[in-house]
Amino acid sequence: MEFLGKDISFPDVSKATSEGLLAFGGDLSIERLILAYKIGVFPWFDDEGPILWWSPDPRFVLFPEKLKVSKSMKQVLRNSNFKITVNKDFEGVINNCSEMKRNGQQGTWITNDLKDAYIKLHKLGVAKSVEVWLDEDLVGGLYGVDLDNGVFCGESMFSKVNNASKVGFISFIQNTNYKLIDCQVYTNHLESLGAEDISRDEFLKYLD
Repeated sequence: MEFLGKDISFPDVSKATSEGLLAFGGDLSIERLILAYKIGVFPWFDDEGPILWWSPDPRFVLFPEKLKVSKSMKQVLRNSNFKITVNKDFEGVINNCSEMKRNGQQGTWITNDLKDAYIKLHKLGVAKSVEVWLDEDLVGGLYGVDLDNGVFCGESMFSKVNNASKVGFISFIQNTNYKLIDCQVYTNHLESLGAEDISRDEFLKYLD
């Protein structure tokens, strides 16, 4: 595992540990973040330690054509009063993602510095948000990175009411033309929607 200094560079992803940890240190500059996503690397750390950079193998992804929507979820999509928007309230989404309490996780990995960095990416058109509204309240959403290469790199999602984040995720996929959704690491929630593991080498081919 390599320590990153001031140079905007990363070691070859083949040098990542078996857990996927590639490097530590560096910064959250726009240039470094964009380079990271171009080569299949993402930051994931907490506010008590250094910045950690990951490139797991296998990689958890979803092919849009393999999206699974259950019968009950189809009913929710048809009958719910949710309203879906894109890039209407990025800061609201990332703030809610950072505040959500998750099973088995103490605190949040979305630190203030990380939020500031992704808000800058959003202002450059690189980071996107999906909002789910019920009446005038933001009740769900997700955000991620889009480098205009056909891959959406999902970062986090939140839900304040049942099914809100699923509705946002499904609607976003059904109304966009991505060739791949990067889910990074395994979750039961995303597996139920059709996400699967592929090798890191196969994933990297989609970033070209």
